[in-house]
Formats: sequence, structure tokens, C-alpha cells
Amino acid sequence: MRVLVTGGTGFVGPAVVRSIVEAGHDVRALARSRASGSNAAALGAEVVEGDMTDAASLRIAVQGVDAVVHLVAIRQGRAEQFERIMVGGTRDLLAAAKEVGVARFVQMSALGVTEETKDLVPYYGAKWEEELLVAGSGLPYVMFRPSFIFGPEGGILSTFRKIAKVAPVTPIPGAGTQRIQPIWIDDLAAYFAQSLTKAEATNRTFELGGPDTVTWNEFWERLKRALRVRRPSIHMPMAFMRANALVTERLPGNIPLTRDLLKMLEAGDNVVTNDHAVETFGIPLVPLDEQLRRAA
Repeated sequence: MRVLVTGGTGFVGPAVVRSIVEAGHDVRALARSRASGSNAAALGAEVVEGDMTDAASLRIAVQGVDAVVHLVAIRQGRAEQFERIMVGGTRDLLAAAKEVGVARFVQMSALGVTEETKDLVPYYGAKWEEELLVAGSGLPYVMFRPSFIFGPEGGILSTFRKIAKVAPVTPIPGAGTQRIQPIWIDDLAAYFAQSLTKAEATNRTFELGGPDTVTWNEFWERLKRALRVRRPSIHMPMAFMRANALVTERLPGNIPLTRDLLKMLEAGDNVVTNDHAVETFGIPLVPLDEQLRRAA
């Protein structure tokens, strides 16, 4: 099977590309340039230049592929950017995939995205619109909604690790009692690889999380234990965190603290509501303490 992977050059992408290649499939990775696609190429992927805002490049990218794995997303930006890159890009990609008769479309959404939360932040809204587009496309699909994704390098865990090691105290927004269910990046990648050929996953949406559910308070305790640091934690009022985010989100680069992120944290637990993914795929999942040990 030949598989097009969009977003194969980001944090999650290389792990997904590697897992699909190791499953015996040919991978084509969409990248803005040959240079930006070098990591995917090193994993054995064919690199094709293109962009989610360039419909013509998407039509070229899908030529000769049997399946599409769509990972591209942005977390920060103006409403117009979410609409153009995520919603419009997904619409164009689906149209291109239908033209060539792609047999499967695998979409990465996010845990917490529902019709009830779609208006909470632009990111949720764009993900919800993507889900509707995919489900209504007529293409056989698989949809994944992962919780926080942890890996040894990059991603949000790297930021948490720096805070735990460097900050004199660990700032925890609010009471720290909301629950999360982090999934290890290689486990996530295995779900994507298996979804390409697992018939019983067709036209279904799966919530993905690791085997452990913890509160933010418990998470920080476990992380600092894995890092062997003993700095104290302090609970920061959400009003203070929002005021801080108002400043930090205007800084250049990928800012970890934004008002939208705080809204998502305040919305409630970020945990799976059923065992459908575990029952359908049977993938052994890395426990949280082992995730933190690997990333320490």
C-alpha cells in the first residue's frame, strides 16, 4: 500500500511515518520543501513538495496513493488561518483523494473535540469541521482523537520537563484536579499504522489515551520524581494565568501558554470515555511512569 502522510515533518509525523514504513507500506510525505522533509526521507519516505493551502500541490501529492493519513494542524493563529490551513486544506485534500479513488482516509483530531466544545477555541472548531468533512466525504475513514501526546523529544512534555528542571517552583493552573491520559508517541503511531488495514476500524472515531489517568497534580509529582527534582509546586489562580498568557501568546514562536490552552484546560478532564480503541486494536500501551522515564 502507498500512503500519503501530511504533517510528516512535525512532532508526531516522523513517528507515524516510521511506524507505517515498518508495517511494510510505501510512504509519501508532504513537505513544504525538500529540506524540511529530510527527516521523513531518512525514514524511507518519498518526499513530495506541497502545502495545505495549495490545492494543486495536493492533487499532485495524492496521485498513485491508496490511503491518506492527515496530521496537519496549527494550535495558534488567527481565525482565518485555522479556516484556511485546517478546514480549507482538509476540504481540498479530501476532494483530491476522492478524485483518485483513495481507499482510506485517516484523520487525526483531538480528544475533547465535540459538538458541545466546538465553539470553545478556534482549534476545537477547526478540528470539529474537519471531522464533519471527513465523515461526510464518502471515503472510508478512521478518525483518532488522542489525549496529550508524549515523546522523548519535542512536544509539550519537553516544555514540562524544562519547567520542572529550571523553575524554582512548578506553576499549576487552578486546582490541578482535572485529569489527563497521556499517550506515548510510538503507541499513537502504531494506531495509525494498524488503521490502514484493520477492517473493523472503518468509518469509526476512536478516543486514544495511555493506560494511566492522572490529575495535573499527580502528573507533576510523577514527572519530578522521574527527573529526581524536589522543587515545590504552587497553584496559580486562573485569572493570573490568563493575564500571563495574554502577554506570552504575543511572543514569536510556538508559545506553550495561551489563553486558548487555558480554556481547554478549564473545560474539564481530557480522558477517554470508552475502551473502543483498546478493544479494536489491542496495542500494548506504555505506562505513564515509563513514558516519563524515557523522556527524563
